[in-house]
Amino acid sequence: MTDHPRLDELLNGAANRLTGHVATPELEAELLLAHALGRGRSYLRAWPERVLDADRRAAFEDLVARRLGGEPVAYLTGEREFWSLRLRVKPGVLIPRAETERLVECALAHLPEDTTTRVADLGTGSGAIALALASERPRAQVVATDRSETALIVARDNARRLGLERIEFRKGDWLAALADSGYDLIVSNPPYIAENDPHLRQGDLPTEPPEALSAGPDGLNAIRRIVIDALVRLRTGGWLLLEHGYDQGLAVRALFAARGYEKVQTYRDLEGHERVTLGRRPTDDPAAHPV
Repeated sequence: MTDHPRLDELLNGAANRLTGHVATPELEAELLLAHALGRGRSYLRAWPERVLDADRRAAFEDLVARRLGGEPVAYLTGEREFWSLRLRVKPGVLIPRAETERLVECALAHLPEDTTTRVADLGTGSGAIALALASERPRAQVVATDRSETALIVARDNARRLGLERIEFRKGDWLAALADSGYDLIVSNPPYIAENDPHLRQGDLPTEPPEALSAGPDGLNAIRRIVIDALVRLRTGGWLLLEHGYDQGLAVRALFAARGYEKVQTYRDLEGHERVTLGRRPTDDPAAHPV
């Protein structure tokens, strides 16, 4: 590499350094260089022969070094795209994942476009799910909850920037933040990794908030609580939808069934893994069903 490397040379060098450390080195090198430039990735392809000044090159090299040190790209750039929405993220807030878009798809299938509906997103984090639903269903009255003030600050900022400020944000732990009932749909991507799972020490996970990732010895503590508490917040015939681990579909369906939910079903993600389970509040008394 020359003393004044071109953009394409910088990209190739960074991708080579990242290879073996991250899953998509070329993509991550592009994201980091585009961020250092304050440009879109298309600029890198349109002007591969451009060179960086010393300050921006140093900033880019620092970003690559921090990525090699384990910091997630989303925290380094301060943003992540989800459902074609550009969301801001920061340390202390869960980074939205592509597989969670499957949860949004399933929720939209149960939210009519031409009807006013009431929706709650539990543990909203950056606001990804609530914002995606609000962007697709303008008539939906969306409430988003989180017990983390850091997460709520980020989520409110994302809503403001995207012009989706009609979402109501409430602080509280899961359904404890909902003092009202009659929701047509409650949705959540709760923590579902077992507390001793080795995956918690891999990839970006060690840098993300542990309370947003892990929930008890089998990873189902938050899901158990939501399945039980959601019944008194849903209207009769209302739907609960939960994201869960790839190997938890059977256990989550059993939790739904034990509380008497109807039409319990699990949907698979793009990789074929069971990822989203849903059920409908029954018309009879939910208290009659054991935990």
